Amino acid sequence: MKIAIPVNEASMESNICISFGRAPYYLIYETDTKESTFLNNIAATSQGGAGIRAAQSLVDNNIEALIVPRSGGNAADVINQANIKMYKTINDSISDNINAFNEGKLILLNEIHAGFHNHGGK
Repeated sequence: MKIAIPVNEASMESNICISFGRAPYYLIYETDTKESTFLNNIAATSQGGAGIRAAQSLVDNNIEALIVPRSGGNAADVINQANIKMYKTINDSISDNINAFNEGKLILLNEIHAGFHNHGGK
């Protein structure tokens, strides 16, 4: 399964980024092969609509699940329309969250906020 996680640096030792739409990178991780790649988030510096653009970028990369600390409503709408499940992070460690995902210990993200709409949100 192909999962995505917003991260602060293009490294497996990075921390998970609290901001979905403004994350500098997304880790794309294939659970079957354990292969990881990093996608530069071109929406991170957008004036507005970063979450929507970031979500569409992940949809275009054929991810099947997203692990995030939180998500705004517009981004969640794009993710949900693509039938991608969103899971809530347990902490800011990439490896802890991947392991918890593989063990079926992550819960679905149900609390969606309104979005920060040019108010930072970091």
